[in-house]
Amino acid sequence: MLARVLVGVCGLAFLLGGIAVAATTGPGGDLFSALFLFVPGIVMIAAVILERTRYRSLHAERSGDGHGPGGGETGLPDPRFRPTEEQFLDPTTGVPMQVWVDPETGDRRYVPLA
Repeated sequence: MLARVLVGVCGLAFLLGGIAVAATTGPGGDLFSALFLFVPGIVMIAAVILERTRYRSLHAERSGDGHGPGGGETGLPDPRFRPTEEQFLDPTTGVPMQVWVDPETGDRRYVPLA
């Protein structure tokens, strides 16, 4: 969370800096220099806004479902998903997670181990 805030603040600073450079050089000024600040600022702000939350499936993101421990699914996935042997600790929360996969599509779900 802190990293997202820092990236967002830096992006806003770059954006405002680009606008300030464009405004101080006036019409026909050094717009190219302003773009060196403006474009990275826009990219940083967009990255913060569009970043998905940790180990969430596209299904969970699109449906707006809440997230379970470790940012994973709130319960077991659909019956088409099969558990794999892949397990890991969520680096942020330390919650052990197991990967489930749909063998037909390759879609993955991350489920906390209880």
